Amino acid sequence: MSDFFVGGEWVAPRRGGRREIRCPADGSLVGVVGEGTREDTEAAIAAARSAFDSGPWPATPAPQRGDLLLRVAELLERDKDAYARAESLDTGKRLVESEYDLADVAACFRYFGKLAGNDAGRVVETGNPDAFSRVVYEPVGVCGLITPWNYPLLQVAWKVAPALAAGNTFVLKPSELTPNTAILLMRTLTEAGLPAGVANLVLGAGAEAGAPLSEHPGVDMVSFTGGLATGKRIAAAAAATVKKVALELGGKNPNVVFADTDFETAVDYVLTAVFLHSGQVCSAGARLIVQEELHDRLVDEVVRRAERIRLGGPFDPSAETGPLISADHLAKVEKYVETALGEGAVLRTGGRRADDARLADGYFYLPTVLDNVRQGSFAVVEESFGPVLTVETFTDEDDAIRIANDTHYGLAGGVFTNDASRAQRVANRLRHGTVWINDFHPYLPQAEWGGFKQSGFGRELGPTGLAEYQEAKHVYQNLRPGPSGWFRA
Repeated sequence: MSDFFVGGEWVAPRRGGRREIRCPADGSLVGVVGEGTREDTEAAIAAARSAFDSGPWPATPAPQRGDLLLRVAELLERDKDAYARAESLDTGKRLVESEYDLADVAACFRYFGKLAGNDAGRVVETGNPDAFSRVVYEPVGVCGLITPWNYPLLQVAWKVAPALAAGNTFVLKPSELTPNTAILLMRTLTEAGLPAGVANLVLGAGAEAGAPLSEHPGVDMVSFTGGLATGKRIAAAAAATVKKVALELGGKNPNVVFADTDFETAVDYVLTAVFLHSGQVCSAGARLIVQEELHDRLVDEVVRRAERIRLGGPFDPSAETGPLISADHLAKVEKYVETALGEGAVLRTGGRRADDARLADGYFYLPTVLDNVRQGSFAVVEESFGPVLTVETFTDEDDAIRIANDTHYGLAGGVFTNDASRAQRVANRLRHGTVWINDFHPYLPQAEWGGFKQSGFGRELGPTGLAEYQEAKHVYQNLRPGPSGWFRA
């Protein structure tokens, strides 16, 4: 079973481990892949280290690296149907969502492909006509890239594209639940002409296959997207070798709705913000914070429409959202709702597994609305990462901002109002890395993405996303060298 990509070759895991990949919509077997261990990851690190220290990629002119990324974007678009199908089978998400994701993946490679050759550093004024000074940007080195299961290929692209644009080599460890588009990407990178050893892929559980990427002295940087608890362990492990770290750790994202907003627009986006991909989105608007006078009308309508959302598998044309990723995750969402209800939240709809016979073999959970949740309660503080909306109320603008910022996360948030001045005031005061006004969820490859507080540190996308994979070097040249005379001869 040769689905690990190490040093430019497809190899089998050294201990012969295997893992079945099953579609969460119906339990059908998608395929069997290798299950790696620490030994496999250390071999991949060695290959990436050799490719960085003695291979051609770091010294390849930046415009040529950019051209390769543009070629990758073309190949992704050519093979979009195969990629989208693989993504939907792994995740259970609707095929149309995977197709949207593929367009975004290609756009990401295209953005960094164009950006790669546009920054030649900068000249620094020395104040001395006999000296020349410049700052240049060089690759960090070997990058360990650890990605989640909810947007498998998109999250891979957000890391791989800037890492390659900067001239790094890498070892990629995707989620063990959703490996297939990462495997396809290795083939695409090879077809595009990437030198052997630059891209390396290992599969397996985080504790075995992923842990060495944060611990190993041969890795110069680790970038992780996933849960807070795992992110803390990665940061602690990376500290021993003082390697560079970038973390995107999710959020408990507020969606603030003022009474003056357009009602139909607000209802539509409240639903999309939280129930897209069954809430398995790090930026999901899972906290509805609504002005008191609008509460009853808005929540009643959200509940009515949530009850009409049709669940289904990836190839069901009538489905509007899909399953949760696994039995374990389904159990976690159930426990989350049970705890919230025990704290006094009012269940308005959902709160249980789907009972439709056609969904019996999948991990489907009904869209759920929990009203009257108490500020500071478990349901408000913790992330369900499922199709669960909590509802809080506020009185005025200051109250809304206080409630929205009352979280140890700070990834994203939204504000809905027809008052343009208020929208800007609230956006300026929200302590979140992305703020949407009268919208929710869009992102741009050219705009930075990341969080405040315990949503992590570092940024993906945008110029700063490229800088995460670079080191700044100051080069100072004396144009008239000679003895300084500081000490006596």
